[in-house]
Amino acid sequence: MGMGYPSTSSFQGIACHPPPPFVGKVNGTSKSHSLVSMFLRRLPLRLPSISSNPNLACRNTNFPRNSPAKPNLTVRASTNNTPPPPPLSSSSNTQLIIISSAITVTLAIANRVLYKLALVPMKQYPFFLAQFTTFGYVVIYFSLLFARYRMGTVTDEMIRLPKSRFMAIGFLEALGLASGMASAAMLPGPSIPILNQAFLVWQLALSALLLGRKYSLNQIAGCLLVATGVVLAVASGSNANQMLSGVEFIWPAIMIASCAFQASASIIKEFIFVDATKRLKGKSVDIFVVNSFGSGFQVSDMSCYKCCDGAPLLPLLYVTTNLAFNISLLRLMKISTAVVASLVVMLSVPLSIYVLSLPLPYLPEGSSLSPFFLFGSLILVLGLLLYNLPHPAKQSS
Repeated sequence: MGMGYPSTSSFQGIACHPPPPFVGKVNGTSKSHSLVSMFLRRLPLRLPSISSNPNLACRNTNFPRNSPAKPNLTVRASTNNTPPPPPLSSSSNTQLIIISSAITVTLAIANRVLYKLALVPMKQYPFFLAQFTTFGYVVIYFSLLFARYRMGTVTDEMIRLPKSRFMAIGFLEALGLASGMASAAMLPGPSIPILNQAFLVWQLALSALLLGRKYSLNQIAGCLLVATGVVLAVASGSNANQMLSGVEFIWPAIMIASCAFQASASIIKEFIFVDATKRLKGKSVDIFVVNSFGSGFQVSDMSCYKCCDGAPLLPLLYVTTNLAFNISLLRLMKISTAVVASLVVMLSVPLSIYVLSLPLPYLPEGSSLSPFFLFGSLILVLGLLLYNLPHPAKQSS
């Protein structure tokens, strides 16, 4: 993630007469005039091959062989007036972005739905599912890391970066993943995508506090709307006829706290990228170095596994879909922009809420979406939309 040089058609008919082997420069200027003169002196008096070339016309007048007069030789190189080929139409790229966006939205919805479905048979073993997911990432990340190391993309200096920060990333991500799955197993399906958006609030607050990041007004307003939507969704359990009624408040709180752990890990990753630029003398550390070692420190004993109804099929489906979703999201970001990718992920939130409210395997009863919960979801989606609005470009004076 070669460039060829175009051939000069005007000289294709005289390829049997090679040009001088050296073209020098005097004071940085190419001696093109001397080259043409030396080249023309090598031409024979009769050039049938040149006259047959439509791009090169040759006129030779008859004169005595011993005549001192110089041959009246005129070479006319026709100018190619053919306009350059038009640039490739953007319609094909637009279609590719639309198709990739549709695939990414579908995978994002399937990822959120299978996340909940996999936790139904694994309700008593959320820690194993978290480790099982992490193990899949470790295999993928370290395989790619090894390949990029053999290619020379990853250097020894990158591998020798301090591992204490990666240990902190692994600890926070493991804590966030395990606590998030533990709470998701106890929460109604439609509430999970809503509560997961607290990640954005934590990330903005922590990056501003620890890294000194500054955000635009629309990002701050969007973050506040997201927080309001999350609060309204959680507050919908106050009445008996609401979605979260009967669910202990500790579980939504643990879900929101798990987002704080994940956001903290992302802040440390961002700090590693900034600090590595100084340690590597301006070079950026490869992303697979950070992800591989961060995921590697999450792996622990998996002896807590116990077969139950629906396992390991659903966990395997979830891990496979999760990997496919992340690859598709990176692909979409590569061919479009980060804003498009963020909007696609944002679009999957309300669609996932609707799908999770339907009767599903292992969740045959479904869930009813109360007006209060829907209002909170609408506020949250508006906040995500406002946060991801592109910034107006500043006009240079």
